[in-house]
Amino acid sequence: MSTRTPVFYHLCICVSDLERSLRFYCDGLGFTRNESFRIGSDMAPLIQLEGEVALSSVYLGLSGVRLELWHFEQPAAERPASRPMNSIGLTHFALRVDDIDAAIARAEAHGGRCLPATRTRANTDGFQSDIVYVLDPDGVRVELLWMPEGVDLALTP
Repeated sequence: MSTRTPVFYHLCICVSDLERSLRFYCDGLGFTRNESFRIGSDMAPLIQLEGEVALSSVYLGLSGVRLELWHFEQPAAERPASRPMNSIGLTHFALRVDDIDAAIARAEAHGGRCLPATRTRANTDGFQSDIVYVLDPDGVRVELLWMPEGVDLALTP
């Protein structure tokens, strides 16, 4: 029996327009496109859907993190209402950037939308940061975070 510690593998985002989302995540945020798959009805139980299932899956990579985009042809994807940040579940994911204004401009040029009211410059106990949320083309929150060079938060292996 293996006692190996689990290893983070990927996050998955359902998107309404695969090419538009690929432009945003690859050209706008710097992810690299990796492998792609077609997923059919044999995966319906795993996806927790009944009936015919047809979707495209594309893996992207950035800084050792894998992001999977799913685009459903059948059944069509549903667009839920916007979720408040205090809703249980995933609220956003964050990317550390060298130049927050350039990162905002690049994200907007590739289909994202900045939420300027979320821009927060903080100096908490000497820890400086500049943070803002952008939305992907489907409204998924992405935090853009700037911290000075040499400032790193501890990462657990």
